[in-house]
Amino acid sequence: MKALRLKVGISAIALLASASVAVVSTTPATAAATTRWCAGVKIAAFPGGPQGGTFAVNVYNGQVQAARDLGATVKYYWSNWDPSLMTSQLKEAIASKPDGIAGIVGLIGDASAGPIIKDAFSKGIVVANANSQLPVLTPSYAASGMGFVGATNYKAGFDLANEAIKRGKLASGGSAFVWGLKGAAGDRAQRTIGIIDALTKAGIKVVYQEIDQATNTTPASGAPTFVGVMQAHPDIKSVFLDHGGLTATAETYLKAASIKPGGVYVAGFDMSPAVGTAIKSGYLSLVIDQQEWLQGYLPILQVCLTKKYAFAGLDINTAGGFIDSSNVAIIAPLAAKLIR
Repeated sequence: MKALRLKVGISAIALLASASVAVVSTTPATAAATTRWCAGVKIAAFPGGPQGGTFAVNVYNGQVQAARDLGATVKYYWSNWDPSLMTSQLKEAIASKPDGIAGIVGLIGDASAGPIIKDAFSKGIVVANANSQLPVLTPSYAASGMGFVGATNYKAGFDLANEAIKRGKLASGGSAFVWGLKGAAGDRAQRTIGIIDALTKAGIKVVYQEIDQATNTTPASGAPTFVGVMQAHPDIKSVFLDHGGLTATAETYLKAASIKPGGVYVAGFDMSPAVGTAIKSGYLSLVIDQQEWLQGYLPILQVCLTKKYAFAGLDINTAGGFIDSSNVAIIAPLAAKLIR
């Protein structure tokens, strides 16, 4: 059924693309403009994480493909999932006078982003956000092109936990380890809170650990933390990893803690080659797929649409479904290409 939905979605996009071509091809002038029609537009792009890191590299690949398809000139800023670094990079990007800023900029939250985004739009710079919502700012600038591409974070966390409870038969009275970002700025924290709320509602005790910055940037460095938590709480039956990089490192964590495949039910976020391998080997049980490549591609497209055609901001939910051992074979080949 999931595969069918995927095909239908692609067909719908193809039909929409065909319809667009049919409209713009009514005159020779507009037909010529469809080839790299965003040429001349300069964009500062934010993949979010470290260069080459899990999740961020898929966002980057989407941004690169959009630049190739549309003809925009793009400069990339790697922020290591560090809000302070991203804040300084955003100011640097504005100073370079691009036409737009696209990608994961909501990481710093509404309060910190407010003055920066106000400054950007006052200078004619379109800001197209992805991954972490800016619920206060976005409505104010939506008419000027500020959209959002990504998941509804609280719902994604809540849905993942409930799906894990159902599929993993997690019982009331049991314990779950949630390794998350409850202390993160703005909307990003809501995904962790959604997981905790769903588990608590189901009567499952939560053992919580905040992801430190070192683990946030280099997930493998968190192995001792994982081992320590699991040894201190041997009654833990499930683990929730609220970070794509940590989810991709699940097999490493479980091996470090001498936990065999299936020894605990492990759920997390985002597809990657390592995630596909861990699902197949049984170390990872369930992930919710954010389709991060789209979080790179579509904000670049948003900036182009606004700068060229004055389109308002688009709100697009990319959290399309769940992946486990029953359907990982469909997605794994695409993950190997760093598209999914």
